[in-house]
Parts: sequence; C-alpha cells; structure tokens
Amino acid sequence: MIDFKGAHYPKSVILHAIFFYVRYSVSYRDLGEILTERGVTVDHTTLNRWVVKYAPLIAARAQGRKQASAKSWRMDETYIKVKGRWTYLYRTVDRNGQTLYFMLSERRNLAAARRFFKRAIAVNGVPERVVIDKSGANLAGLQAVNVIGEIYRQRACDRDPSGQISEQYPRTGPPLYQADHAPDDGV
Repeated sequence: MIDFKGAHYPKSVILHAIFFYVRYSVSYRDLGEILTERGVTVDHTTLNRWVVKYAPLIAARAQGRKQASAKSWRMDETYIKVKGRWTYLYRTVDRNGQTLYFMLSERRNLAAARRFFKRAIAVNGVPERVVIDKSGANLAGLQAVNVIGEIYRQRACDRDPSGQISEQYPRTGPPLYQADHAPDDGV
C-alpha cells in the first residue's frame, strides 16, 4: 500500500496528477494549469515532488501485479531505424505472442545480448526455455547468463546448512537456451 500520509491533497488528486504527467507529454507548469481549470491549485514544484516520490512506488506495485508470463520464450533481434538512426531491437515474446521485454542497442554483440537477457530475466523471472536464432552473440549472451545462474546455484549449495546436496540446492540446472535452427555443418 502506498502511504500518502502527510500529503496536503487527497490521494485521488495526487494519483490523477501523476497519471496525467506520466501518460501524456505535458510539462509540470501545463499540468498545474490543467488542474487549476479543474478547481485544484497546485504549484509545479509540488507536482514534480509527487512524481519523483510516488511514480516509482506506483510502478513497483504495477510490476507486482503483472500477469505471469509463459515459461517458454522466443527471442529475436532486428535492425530498425529510430529517429533517423539504425539500431538493433532485441525482444522476447512468450508462446502467446505477448511481448515480455525489449531493448534498443547500437551494437549487436555479447555485451548487448548479456545485458538484454539479464534485464529480461530480472523483469519476468527465469524461463524454462529460450528459443533463439543462429546469432552467435545471442547464444554467447545466454550462455553467460547460464554461467551466472550456475554460480548462484553453486553458492546456494554452499549455504546448505546440512552440507548435503538436496533437491532444494541443485548443483546444475537445465540450460535456458534452445537453438531455433540446426547447427550448420558447412554443407
């Protein structure tokens, strides 16, 4: 629950102002004028304080209520033009076609792929399987994330108070990636 204790305005006014600022490209001064037309006089600095204080809390609550994604992902990247500049669009979709995460990057390399997978997993959780294309950078990035996951699993095993390996503390897990195509044999 977001605490509005100490605010000099009702919760509904604060939420309406934050929604309006985040949803539409409007300045704090313009938003102040809009609220004044509706009978609420608010200074632009107060609106700024509200957005800085409450917007991250609202975003965290919305993220917590987000619908769970499917455990099988499809990942792809493409080259698109954004504001006149060519850039790579990385994205993951679940089996239902719902976009789970996307990222724009100037480069298509291991660092970009690793950054993308780390963020996608942080937002949506660890998938059971990720289907990728033949891109070597994507495969290397996903394997790097697998290595990081293996280190965390290893540390969890080291913290097992009984010192025994149990189902709770597995040493290895299944790899996350699955190739979309069969490997080339040079034929």
